[in-house]
Amino acid sequence: MHEVFRDHPIREGSLIYFAGIDLGSTMTKVVIVDRDGKTLSSLVGPTGAEHRRLANKVMADALMRADLSFDQVSYVVATGYGRINIPFADRQITELTCHAKGISSLFPGVRTAIDIGGQDAKGLKIRNGKLIDFVMNDRCAAGTGRFLDVLVGTLGLRIDELGEISLRATHKLPISSTCTVFAQMEIMAWLSQGTPLPDIVAGLHDAIANRVGKMVKKLKIEPEVVFTGGVAKNIGVVNALQEYLGLKVSVPAEPLLTGALGAALLGKELTLKAMAEGKPIHEKELRLAESTFFHTENH
Repeated sequence: MHEVFRDHPIREGSLIYFAGIDLGSTMTKVVIVDRDGKTLSSLVGPTGAEHRRLANKVMADALMRADLSFDQVSYVVATGYGRINIPFADRQITELTCHAKGISSLFPGVRTAIDIGGQDAKGLKIRNGKLIDFVMNDRCAAGTGRFLDVLVGTLGLRIDELGEISLRATHKLPISSTCTVFAQMEIMAWLSQGTPLPDIVAGLHDAIANRVGKMVKKLKIEPEVVFTGGVAKNIGVVNALQEYLGLKVSVPAEPLLTGALGAALLGKELTLKAMAEGKPIHEKELRLAESTFFHTENH
């Protein structure tokens, strides 16, 4: 236990919790941790059009799972592309910083992280838990989850089937185009020739791994390498990335949660800093919409 928690007059004898919410382009994630950084509750749900309402609902559900009320949460950090749409957050912090913090808390030796989400792909260079450099592709669907989402319909498969199916490939077919539309045409041509589905799917995974791997190599990749994001759940892409890089790639138990986890842990650090300096923890009132739970700090 941190001594600053024990000695702070406002919090003496109370439990302290911190929440991170990562509002991404396709999925919204929440993690709640305690004063020791232990995860008490986590939740993943699809991002809808009404970001504020969704953020409130996901946070309320995560609190329910942890058997907490909102007034027991000491600090909330928002991250992700929709972070400005989370009105109950104390602070917004970039997803790159939060991912670096979350990944390094799970893999202390990480030096290179690769995150492939629904709309972008990122490479992070990390030292001692800190982000020191990054590269990103957020202008093209190729090399992202969106690339697979579009093409999976052409194959007549579900997205969660791709990984296992690719493991049965006997010959990986090259998908030469990085444009989704042209790649779709290539796939249709392979299908019309009776090409086995596993070989086509394995070729798609190679196309993603090659594109993202080439981008991340600009950072001068060093082990330990950690792979996060929704696409990291696909064992076929994990294998293809390892083959392209020639390095072992580690994957968290839940690769979608590293950003939200990092946000929660940064919230803990910011709270500790405010306590140590004798400053108010909050700059504004925290309130969860449609909830009677709120708390304020006297300035």
